[in-house]
Amino acid sequence: MRPCSSRSFSSVALTLALFLAASFVAAQNTSAPVATPKSAAARALAGEPPTPASAQSQSTAQKPETQQPLNVDRDPVQSPDAEDNEPVSPDHPGPTVRGAQTLEKGPHGGFTLKRNVDEVVLNVTVLDNDGRLVNDLNKDDFRIFEDGVPQTIASFQHQDIPVSMGIIIDNSGSMRDKRAAVNTAALDLVKASNRDDEAFVVNFSDEAFIDQDFTSDIAKLREGLAHIDSKGGTALYDAVVASADQLAKGAKRPKQVLLIITDGEDNASTFSLEQTIRRIQDLQGPVVYSIGLLFGEESGGRESRRARRALKLLSDETGGMSFFPKSLVDVDAIAAEVAHDIRNQYTIGYHSTKPASLGGYRSVKVEAHGSGHGKLMVRTRSGYYPKSATPQARTAQAEKPQ
Repeated sequence: MRPCSSRSFSSVALTLALFLAASFVAAQNTSAPVATPKSAAARALAGEPPTPASAQSQSTAQKPETQQPLNVDRDPVQSPDAEDNEPVSPDHPGPTVRGAQTLEKGPHGGFTLKRNVDEVVLNVTVLDNDGRLVNDLNKDDFRIFEDGVPQTIASFQHQDIPVSMGIIIDNSGSMRDKRAAVNTAALDLVKASNRDDEAFVVNFSDEAFIDQDFTSDIAKLREGLAHIDSKGGTALYDAVVASADQLAKGAKRPKQVLLIITDGEDNASTFSLEQTIRRIQDLQGPVVYSIGLLFGEESGGRESRRARRALKLLSDETGGMSFFPKSLVDVDAIAAEVAHDIRNQYTIGYHSTKPASLGGYRSVKVEAHGSGHGKLMVRTRSGYYPKSATPQARTAQAEKPQ
């Protein structure tokens, strides 16, 4: 065999090296896994510099958005005054944001509804000419005006959202013979409500006492309502203010309700009716439903008329309803109507075109127009004070006298 020359050997070796290099590159291009960006936590543990914000935003923008279903709220929701959520990393997915609302998945598979702190949220009830609830409207059927200026709807829900509820029961001497029927009606309301609602019980006479804090346990609520010591006067407004503050401080649901049951005019509060309404508006507070047991010999008297006016104002200004049954027999049916109303409201949010820093009271009007319904009546709160401006907006008229 003829030996190869050094030139031919070099040529063969070069060709072989080029072939091997090309094969290696092809193998890398076809079989190597695609590198995924590390989370901020992983990069920190590895001692690597953080990913630039621009690169992170580009990576996030390429991910398709998926719609998360709104399910029954099974997990705590932050208080309305809670601060924004902390940033999250790909290793610990956080809430899915939809404009002005947030759906956060809980550990048991349910979703909770949160809202941005600068969003004005309205609980809206729509009735037709016959007083029947209208439940087939959509976002485009509503128009919102703040101080006469049209607002853009940022969020819209028409689902049975769980609520935090304060049950405020008159425990004055005149209620002694009425409490059994009242307690039954209050419990029936809770039973007819969403099973994930939470409620607390306030019994009041000339002082107000929280006899059961937030719970979903019917037995505990029954025990709280059973704390009957009917005596003393009627400090209704003080009890309402204390209950509204309790909701703002400890409620786990963004939708909030107060139910008041009383049989007389306030005669023992340090707050006035106007101060009480103002405090609720300051807090962007709860919808108030009131049941006035103003029947009997004094039903047409001056005190009864003043009590009726007070309960009506408390309810009307907050978007609720006031009821004045003719006897105790009607109270249970009214409680069922309240539960039905709460569970069939539209929840509509918007961001005011007026900066919150300006403070001041803002009047709100909502209109609804639905095909085939004729003229519709809309019930919601009449206005509010911007939440971020609340500490500055409160005046001596809204503060409890010393």
